[in-house]
Amino acid sequence: QVQLVESGGGLVQPGGSLRLSCTASGLTLDAYGVGWFRQAPGKEREGVSYIASSTNTYYAESVKGRFTISRDFAKNTVALQMNSLKPEDRGVYYCEAVFLPRRGSSEKGKMVPANEYEYWGQGTQVSVSS
Repeated sequence: QVQLVESGGGLVQPGGSLRLSCTASGLTLDAYGVGWFRQAPGKEREGVSYIASSTNTYYAESVKGRFTISRDFAKNTVALQMNSLKPEDRGVYYCEAVFLPRRGSSEKGKMVPANEYEYWGQGTQVSVSS
């Protein structure tokens, strides 16, 4: 059974940092493109970051320079390091995965569209407030 589990969310003050993890079971994330999405109350879900490989990543303009996505092959995990957090970064963060050998890799620097992911987790809450 395939499962994606997000962890690492919490409450942090503006300017603080959090490290989110997306841990997979039942599949090997190496072969998957992994996207992080977030949804704030009253807002639509938005794509935050995506990784196909170390040389093919995507960041939304609002998080560029502050967030870093990476893979940990040994742990079968994709992490999202979030620094200099702002109140507008709050929301539920979800990771989603798409099998790239079947789907094909995304154009470099772009995110696979939201409707193409095959697996997703339950989300982890991020709150940024003083």
